Amino acid sequence: MKKTALVVCPGRGTYNKPELGSIYANIGENNANIRNFIANIDTVRESLGCPTLTELDQAPLFKTRVHQHPDNAATLIYGAGYSDFMAIDREQYEIVAITGNSMGWYTAMACAQSWDSDTAIRIVTDMAQRTAGGAGAQFIYPLVDADWRPHPDYIGAVQAQIKQHGGDLQMSIQYGGYAVLAGTEAACQAAMAALPPVDERFPLLLHGHAAFHTQLMAEASQQALQHWPEVLFKAPEIPLVDGRGKIWPTSASDAAALKHYTLGHQVTETYDFSRAITVALKEFAPDHVILLGPGAGLGGAVAQTMIAENWLGLRDKADFVTRQETPTPYVLSMGIPEQRRLVVASDA
Repeated sequence: MKKTALVVCPGRGTYNKPELGSIYANIGENNANIRNFIANIDTVRESLGCPTLTELDQAPLFKTRVHQHPDNAATLIYGAGYSDFMAIDREQYEIVAITGNSMGWYTAMACAQSWDSDTAIRIVTDMAQRTAGGAGAQFIYPLVDADWRPHPDYIGAVQAQIKQHGGDLQMSIQYGGYAVLAGTEAACQAAMAALPPVDERFPLLLHGHAAFHTQLMAEASQQALQHWPEVLFKAPEIPLVDGRGKIWPTSASDAAALKHYTLGHQVTETYDFSRAITVALKEFAPDHVILLGPGAGLGGAVAQTMIAENWLGLRDKADFVTRQETPTPYVLSMGIPEQRRLVVASDA
């Protein structure tokens, strides 16, 4: 009997120096479908006058100014994520729902076939270019303690900064046990200076990030809504769970509404990744959660969300670690080799 799985797609900042070469390294020798998918991305990128996925992933050295350039990074994240999705063993897993974090929503749209492959890479590239030109900044701050349980002082400090700065500072992403905050550069700098330091790491500025998921992205959103026609959008073939926790079913999803969420609300309003995971777990009750690459950075936020909901009886970080140490972990990250082997088909 197949095991059911929720698939989760990562967002910005997940393809870094350790991931260089990982897309091609993860392709099985006989997987023509994935190679054709990458070739299609390369063709589209060439037509747009952009570096190809192959050039970027197979570069001899990781160069921050190249690989983390917004549209290059977005292409690598989308290409890695969708390649991983194609590699999942469908004889072993029935994918019952798909969600993602921030830019991961675009990968989720492609995985669910709400876009064809040509449209997906064009929109991924275009939205990266449009939003990268936006104003503001983005930083991350914890809401949990070392055991991944809510920390009232951290939560209160974040709420106080949002209130103090009004519309200039907003919750950009509710990311498990972390708040991703965004706003004007002045508000972000002031808030980072005011928040108590945590673990000599936070608050952590996300370099190269604009004020994603805030009203500072309104112009980019309006341009995209005018540029991309509704005909390119269609109901998903696998249910999607968006950044509000709304489920887009396979039989009754309106293309116009999907377009307006993807290029409208999703761009300018808070992306509640925690709620997306919570709804997906409760509504679909999957046997496993599969995290696509690149990297393995999604695991903490997913685990923290599970702990907050006492999912599987998990109460803290130690419980989650113990649960993951079983022969068949509940959360399977394709960025971790030993877990990847439990997910992929033999020829992938």
